[in-house]
Formats: sequence, C-alpha cells, structure tokens
Amino acid sequence: MANELNGKRVAIVATDMVEQVELLGPRRALDEAGAKTELISLEPGEIQGFNHYDKGDKIPVDRTIEEASADEYDALMLPGGVGNPDTLRMDENVVSFVRDFFEQGKPVAAICHGPWLLVEAGVVRDRTVTSWPSIQTDIRNAGGNWVDKEVVVDQGLVTSRKPDDIPAFNAKMIEEFAEGKHAEQREKTLQS
Repeated sequence: MANELNGKRVAIVATDMVEQVELLGPRRALDEAGAKTELISLEPGEIQGFNHYDKGDKIPVDRTIEEASADEYDALMLPGGVGNPDTLRMDENVVSFVRDFFEQGKPVAAICHGPWLLVEAGVVRDRTVTSWPSIQTDIRNAGGNWVDKEVVVDQGLVTSRKPDDIPAFNAKMIEEFAEGKHAEQREKTLQS
C-alpha cells in the first residue's frame, strides 16, 4: 500500500480518552501509504491516549479544531474510545467539521465509538454502518442501518467495530481514501 496516498492530507480528530490503538494503528497505516496526517483536537498541546480503561501515552496535537477547515484535507479519520467521541460531539466546531467532509463528498473512516460523531453530525441516515455494539441504537435512531461486521463501506464511509478490526479497517480506509471524492456521499448528505 506504499505511495497509494501520496499527496493526500488526512485529518484525524481526537481528544483525551481516545482509544490509543485506534488512533496510532490507522495513522501509521495512512503515513506508510504516503498520506500526510494531522491530529486535530479541541486544545493545543497533547491528548491523553487510553488502552481501554488504563491511561496510555500522551499524543501531540498538530492543530486545534478552530485552526482547521475540511477544505484543507482530502479525508477524515475518527478513532474511538468512549470518552473521546462523547466529548467531541459536544463541540459545535467538531460537528460542523465532520459534516463538511460529507457535504464535500470526501471519504471518512470511523471506528468503534467514532460513529457517535457521525450521528451528531446528522450523516448516518440511510447509510449502512457498523460500530461498537453499545451505540447501535443511537445509529438506528438517527436513521442508519447498523450491522455487525468487521468493516463496512457505504459510498466513501468506512466503519469498523473494535481494535480487532483494525487490519480490515486500514485496508478499506486506504482504498476509499485513494479513490477520493464520492459524489453519492455528497448527494446522500444533502438529501438528509
């Protein structure tokens, strides 16, 4: 997969309590495929990674959400962890940033609890997605079709359930990010 994403800029949005392996594993895969990744968060400095319920490493932030625009990126990746997306979905700048990717037809990948941000952004209606099982009701209530699969692709949107799914998630994420914009994704978002 080397060089598949040369010249592509990928935004990764996360904050404290991110599931560390769901940020670092996919980020490494994107970097190895040639993408330039940037970690965007609520505050400058570092965020606290977690390994399930245990503190992990501090991870440096590249930009704050106020400094970033979806126009600057080719794709978006949303890692999970329970506290990470729950905090992010309370920030209107983050929610708007996520929605902008869909309105522009740019590919998005979300794993585990990451799809909570998709629910908050109002972009799961009439889409088939997967996630950590505990948020399936939220996805269904937002009009999405939740399925229990390792990886799901729906018009430029890639979703997976948990850390065990990362290899399949990475492969599909890189494939969709390499394809670029998806007109169907933009149309479906504008209709919802």
